[in-house]
Amino acid sequence: MKKARQARPVAVLGGVRIPFCRNNTAYSDVGNLGMSIRTLGALVERFGLHGVQLGEVAMGAVLKHSSDWNIGREATLSSGLSPLTPGVTLQRACGTSLDTVITVANKIALGQIEAGVGGGSDTTSDVPIVVGKRFRRRLLDLNMARSGGQRLAAMKGFSPKEFMPEFPGVAEPRTGKSMGQHCEMMAKEWEIARADQDQLAYESHSKAAAAYEKGFYSDLVVPFRGVERDNILRPDTTAEKLAALKPAFDKTSGQGTLTAGNSTPLTDGASAALLASEDWAKERNLPIQAYLVDAQVAAVDFVHGDGLLMAPAWAVAQLLKRNGLTLQDFDYYEIHEAFAAQVLCTLKAWETESFCRDKLGWDGALGSIDRSKLNVVGSSLALGHPFAATGARIVATAAKLLAEKGKGRALISVCTAGGMGVVAILER
Repeated sequence: MKKARQARPVAVLGGVRIPFCRNNTAYSDVGNLGMSIRTLGALVERFGLHGVQLGEVAMGAVLKHSSDWNIGREATLSSGLSPLTPGVTLQRACGTSLDTVITVANKIALGQIEAGVGGGSDTTSDVPIVVGKRFRRRLLDLNMARSGGQRLAAMKGFSPKEFMPEFPGVAEPRTGKSMGQHCEMMAKEWEIARADQDQLAYESHSKAAAAYEKGFYSDLVVPFRGVERDNILRPDTTAEKLAALKPAFDKTSGQGTLTAGNSTPLTDGASAALLASEDWAKERNLPIQAYLVDAQVAAVDFVHGDGLLMAPAWAVAQLLKRNGLTLQDFDYYEIHEAFAAQVLCTLKAWETESFCRDKLGWDGALGSIDRSKLNVVGSSLALGHPFAATGARIVATAAKLLAEKGKGRALISVCTAGGMGVVAILER
């Protein structure tokens, strides 16, 4: 009997992204394909991959046109890589590009490929706007009609109201509530103060601005459309300015705490990360920044009481248990800031003994983390959150942090729509 293939180390060589921009600004007419091509092209330039055949390029997008159904392959064909490089298109809401990275990593670990790219893009400027269902049915009937009578029948009872377009939904299909409304419910359940949310947002902007000034992002962010850094970033913001903003989701009860300042804005952007086997990296003299050690995905029953964005709490617990680690065994915590409240709810849950025991099956609380190790170069509140691009951005960030430190371990956590969470461990 043939033995199962032994898993081998998966190296993260680095990543790039274009600046993330508020929707309807610099990238309003670019779209997912254009942003993906620019990002992959920049990755090819940085690592000298012109004409190189990789084992896989996995890309994804959440909001995309029907013409983007094969965006992974189409972006690859315009990237400068060998046209013999396959491309696949994946999607798991906000966890998309962390999932694409994990997919490529798993193939490398099993020896199926030697190197590949995981990434993603998203636009909330160039969103698909479609005709209404009734009007679409009429158009289909007209297309099928073979006589004047059939055409007249297809238009019978037509109303100009049918011209009204349908926009992409922003609410959870099973609850009718937006992600922000769900997070507002979480903030109330976990008693997360407005001041604490604003402070986290302020720190995200401050850390990101300082990282840019120190040059941390100089090789991670490539210019595009005349933009050199994320245009969401507000270096001059203060906790006092953030405190002056009005609630964005609970506007009537007088108890709303989520605002435009402590929530991520609608964002356009793309990112990508290069992964490889150790042998492939050595053959090309490409330094290894870190290793992707393990990953985990979890889901919660948010329809019946669990917080929509709390799944990372479960996923991290499962990941820690499998790897024999504690929550304190990390040098960096890269926790996606969908909302400041989401991060704070998760941290508080890990500190709560009853939650960890009853929900996570843990013997006592996971405990608290050293906040000085949390999102040390800023995160989504300051940089932006193009849904499918955030995961690969975080992977590239964590890998560079570990490379600069020379050793250590990073925990990556991304919450997603649909009550899911994707988490991973990077080590050096």
